[in-house]
Amino acid sequence: MKREVVLIDAGGTNIGSVSYALERLGARAILTDDAGLIRSAERVVLPGVGAAGPGMARLRAANLVQTIQELTQPVLGVCLGMQLLYGHSEEGDTECLGALPGRVRRLPGGPGLRVPHMGWNLLEPLRDDPLLDGIKQPSWAYFVHTYAAAPDAATVAASTHGGPFAAVVRSGNFCGMQFHPERSSLVGARLLENFLNQ
Repeated sequence: MKREVVLIDAGGTNIGSVSYALERLGARAILTDDAGLIRSAERVVLPGVGAAGPGMARLRAANLVQTIQELTQPVLGVCLGMQLLYGHSEEGDTECLGALPGRVRRLPGGPGLRVPHMGWNLLEPLRDDPLLDGIKQPSWAYFVHTYAAAPDAATVAASTHGGPFAAVVRSGNFCGMQFHPERSSLVGARLLENFLNQ
């Protein structure tokens, strides 16, 4: 029997690629903005590409903010979806979901540091976590982002672009990956599989 994963329809352009990556791993991915389906799901993924303000506006318009905040099953935020799990984003001065402690800030620019940060970057494990099972070092992931959270107690793995930032996080049942696991080759596939297996 296929494992079912509900993808929250928050309007992200990466929904199709995340769905396809999960299906390659033997999961059945269901895209919805129906609160009842989301609450009853075994696992939930919040994908996202774009800006924090419009992403939160879409969740509010669908009356999903409280639904997401109250989820008790494993939840994974991907890219913007991870940022929306935090309490606040500097991008548009946006109040977010508050499922993860902390704030999302703009990455620093500078000589040789392009923002947005686009491309492959090294993952640095900071603590043991089932999400990192089977991930050997060095491991690289594919990033496309302008904003990120600073590493804190919830950070499982960090990366660096003008300073360290949280790349993989977990707080209770809420997890996040700042990069695109669906574009991160075997490392991304293993991370998604680890999420499906928890």
